[in-house]
Amino acid sequence: MISSPTPTINVLKQPTKEQWIKQAIANIDIILLDHAHCERKAAGVAVNMLFRYPSNVKMVRELTAIAREELEHFEQVNQWLEKRNIPIGPLAPPPYGAGLKAQVRSQEPHRFLDSLLVTGLIEARSHERLGLLAANCPEAELAAFYRSLMASEARHFGTYWVLADTYFDRNTVMTRLDELAQVESELLSTLYPEPRIHS
Repeated sequence: MISSPTPTINVLKQPTKEQWIKQAIANIDIILLDHAHCERKAAGVAVNMLFRYPSNVKMVRELTAIAREELEHFEQVNQWLEKRNIPIGPLAPPPYGAGLKAQVRSQEPHRFLDSLLVTGLIEARSHERLGLLAANCPEAELAAFYRSLMASEARHFGTYWVLADTYFDRNTVMTRLDELAQVESELLSTLYPEPRIHS
C-alpha cells in the first residue's frame, strides 16, 4: 500500500501520482544517483544567483547558507552511493528542469523574480517527493535519511519565497507563482519513462 508523507507545501497544484512512487521505489539506486545530481545542481543554482545579483545583501546571506547546505546533502547522498557501490555517472535529465527554466523571462527584473520562484517550486516538489520516499521506502535506514532532509527542503522553499516577497510586490509574486506552479504541475502530468526525483 502506498503511504502519504507529511503535508506538502500548498503551492503545488497537483500531488505526485502513485505511478511515480512505484517507479521510484522499484529503482531506488537510480533515484539515489539522480538525487546526488539534484543536490549538486541546487547548490550551483544558489551560487549562480549570488554571482548574478551580488548587491542584494539579504539574498547573498540566505543563498550562501543554502548553497552550503545543498553541498552537505550532496556529500551525504554520495556516502549512500558509496555504501551501495553505485558509481557517480551521468544521467539524462527529465524535461522538468528545462521546462521550468524555459519559463524564466530574460529581462530584468522579471528574470530575478522568476528565478527565485522556479527554484522555490523545485524545492517544494523535492520536499514532497522525499517525503514520499521516506514513507514508502522499504529500507528503514534509507527512509529515515529521506525523512531527515524534508525540513531543509521546506525551509529552502520558504527562503526563496520570502526573498521574492522581499524584492517584489506581494500581488506580483503570488500571481506569477500561481502561473509557474501550473506549468510545474503540467510538466509532471506525464510520467518520464526513466526514474528520476523530478520525473
